[in-house]
Amino acid sequence: MTAQAAAATVSEPDLIARREGGAGVIRLNRPKAINAVTLRMFRDIVKALDEFEADPAVGLILLEGAGDRGLCAGGDIRALYESSKVGGDLGKILWREEYILNARIAAFPKPYVAFMDGIVMGGGVGLSAHGAHRVVTERTTLAMPEVGLGFFPDAGGTFLLSRSPGEIGTYFGLTSQIMNGPDAVYAHFADAVVPSNRLGALRDMLIGLRAGVKSGDVKVAIDGFSTGERAGPVAAMQSPIDRWFAHDTMQAIFAALQRDGSELAQSTLKTLRGKSPRGMVVALKLLRLARASSSLQQCLVREYRAALEVFRSDDFREGIRAAVIDKDRNPSWSPPRIEDVTPEMVMPYFAEIGADELVFEYAQ
Repeated sequence: MTAQAAAATVSEPDLIARREGGAGVIRLNRPKAINAVTLRMFRDIVKALDEFEADPAVGLILLEGAGDRGLCAGGDIRALYESSKVGGDLGKILWREEYILNARIAAFPKPYVAFMDGIVMGGGVGLSAHGAHRVVTERTTLAMPEVGLGFFPDAGGTFLLSRSPGEIGTYFGLTSQIMNGPDAVYAHFADAVVPSNRLGALRDMLIGLRAGVKSGDVKVAIDGFSTGERAGPVAAMQSPIDRWFAHDTMQAIFAALQRDGSELAQSTLKTLRGKSPRGMVVALKLLRLARASSSLQQCLVREYRAALEVFRSDDFREGIRAAVIDKDRNPSWSPPRIEDVTPEMVMPYFAEIGADELVFEYAQ
């Protein structure tokens, strides 16, 4: 790389939005951070969507990530950690704007295509999996890892997980296990698996589509590159997962796993024991409420209420400390056991918040 090219790379913004052919391309551009999303980036995405929606020359949106590691590793949790430590308000501001954006993506009037190649986690799922056309590859590793941070699957994650077959979504949401591309299709987080070495050709085809292109035409274009895979390794585990995770309390799920002597059950139980007990209890209740909800917006309102309580909690700071700050992978959860999580502890996560409630401009 020449010095001039290096300087140009350094000066590029964290989010690049521009029209290419008939597509409004939105590129997350923090490759060293696996394109982790900041508040500024969320705001720039909103601005880009405003411009692309109003531009008659733009027929579709294409979301992609810079670099070769992934679309997006999630939100900037280090910044959230620092704000939470000092009683700041970044969580309140960032999650409000992020969740409203998630609903906007789901309701966007032009075809919204997401290239979910490589790592896609947390907030990256919120930017992609609510889109109309979601493309994964053989390199995709998708996860909602929040319960390991004293949190819960957010950014509309409870809505998405509650729409997965059987208890597959409950399993992914509580264990933070990774989905590969076909898993993501099976779990309804994605629509098509396209080989990563064909994404460039698909991209060329998409930006060559005319303004006013219909969603069905975009699907036909993507299907022309798809492998046709519809189920990954987790689909084969559907039956035991449904048995273990069909319960409405974490204690009952733990008991079902303990009764099962299989190696898979015991490894799953070990995984759950490493997560935040309070985070799992809150996540499970949110997932069950999401299953009975009729819209993404209802789930986002509920997630926002719970997120504000999480932001004030010791578990959130402790989870980020152990995973990101000190990286000792040894969080001290409060309380430390599922049995010690009381209804009184959980109640504030589901309380109405009055003037701070989310308000959506975009109907679904």
